[in-house]
Amino acid sequence: KLFFTDYGNAAKVERCDMDGMNRTWIVDSKIEQPTALALDLINKYVYWLDIYLESVEVVDYQGRRRQTITKGRQIRHLCGLAVFENYLYTINSDNLSILRINRYNGTDVQALARLDNAKEIRVYQKRTQAAVRSHACEADPYGMPGGCSHICLLSSSYKARTCRCRTGFILGSDGRSCK
Repeated sequence: KLFFTDYGNAAKVERCDMDGMNRTWIVDSKIEQPTALALDLINKYVYWLDIYLESVEVVDYQGRRRQTITKGRQIRHLCGLAVFENYLYTINSDNLSILRINRYNGTDVQALARLDNAKEIRVYQKRTQAAVRSHACEADPYGMPGGCSHICLLSSSYKARTCRCRTGFILGSDGRSCK
């Protein structure tokens, strides 16, 4: 799945399949300007920060069990969001510090370090990487991902895929080659 925020005409948090199909709103009320999003892949939670409502909130992948982690004026200066173990990590754009926030109760906020011009944060650690099973976009014997000549996107499950073409090309009638 692909998760993303939108604060155009109607602010929301959404999810869809990697090929863009099955687009679903998972948060569409009491939300104004969601600017960062982080996933807990193990427990299947979506965290986001809303700089207009000055809050960090969480829901499960279906948009249920919504909770506010923390609220306050300091939220409007946050950008980027990552989750690892018991904490959320974010950047305070006001003083360029990396913050660590307890994700269960919003307390235990600590400034960890300062960085110049940071706007995004990611945690790279082996435990944050989900185990990969074989999937429909694996390279075929000719080295083509999922048998697609350009781009292979996972669809509704790891067993299904959709082929797409780079800009300037169109998908052939075989559904795999680009012309």
